[in-house]
Amino acid sequence: MLDIQELTAVCQQCGAELAPEVPVSGLTTFKIGGPCRALVTLRDRESVRTVITYLREHQIPYYLIGRGSNLLCPDEGYDGAVLKLGGGQMQQLSLSADGTGIHCGAGVSLKNLCLFALENSLTGLEFAYGIPGSVGGAVYMNAGAYDGEVSQVISAVNAYQPDGAVHSLPKDSLDLSYRHSIFSEHPEWVILDAYFTLKKGEPDAIRARMQDLLGRRKSKQPLEFPSAGSTFKRPEGSYASKLIDECGLKGYTVGGAQVSEKHAGFVINRGGATCADVIALCEHVRETVQAQTGFVLELEPEIMHT
Repeated sequence: MLDIQELTAVCQQCGAELAPEVPVSGLTTFKIGGPCRALVTLRDRESVRTVITYLREHQIPYYLIGRGSNLLCPDEGYDGAVLKLGGGQMQQLSLSADGTGIHCGAGVSLKNLCLFALENSLTGLEFAYGIPGSVGGAVYMNAGAYDGEVSQVISAVNAYQPDGAVHSLPKDSLDLSYRHSIFSEHPEWVILDAYFTLKKGEPDAIRARMQDLLGRRKSKQPLEFPSAGSTFKRPEGSYASKLIDECGLKGYTVGGAQVSEKHAGFVINRGGATCADVIALCEHVRETVQAQTGFVLELEPEIMHT
């Protein structure tokens, strides 16, 4: 059982920050979810090691999140500690000696990473501009858009593992594929920072590409509503949004959750949506698409559970 006072003392010793009974809805882009017992913000490697060691030794459930852009939390909340990387080492950005690489803390937003690359005339990350996630989350799911993905620019990752050590993992050991990495199989590993290998480019061209892709997002995606982005993974041989649209499911609603009328690949929170609403809607979409087309859709966001 989680003892808030004891965990607070552990956090104070290592420079982490604890807030009790925090609504997870405020930590995710879906704006859905009940309270967690404690939100712990980890600022460096020592706080990661100390807090996670304590939680494991006391068998307290914990869940690591980034910016919550690919996450759905139950309405009853999370009966454990939610860990978030923020501040200190987790927010640092630096250039490599030759000026073509970036070393980046896992808590940095993709937006800030892209802007840092632009400031240093580096190209290769434009596809990520506008993806509302963190570097850690992007590596975890090999995030991508507009024919680009993390696997094209990542060179190595440092991760904390259950043996208590930080391991350096080169790109060829990350098992990167569509919306998948080795971290998908090992959620107990904590991504601490990452190295990106880019190329020198023209700032005006980089900026123009970033603005073009951001404009496309705004025109085609329902960014005015809370969501977790693309709700279903792309099935081999087709596109989720195309299949959902062809099945006449655009606008389909359960409670406060709806298949976006603007982009069928997005399930949105139109206001007051619950986790139960979203799950029921997604299950109906999956069953309908499979019955009418034979394609099986797989949910892209993770569902937080103890």
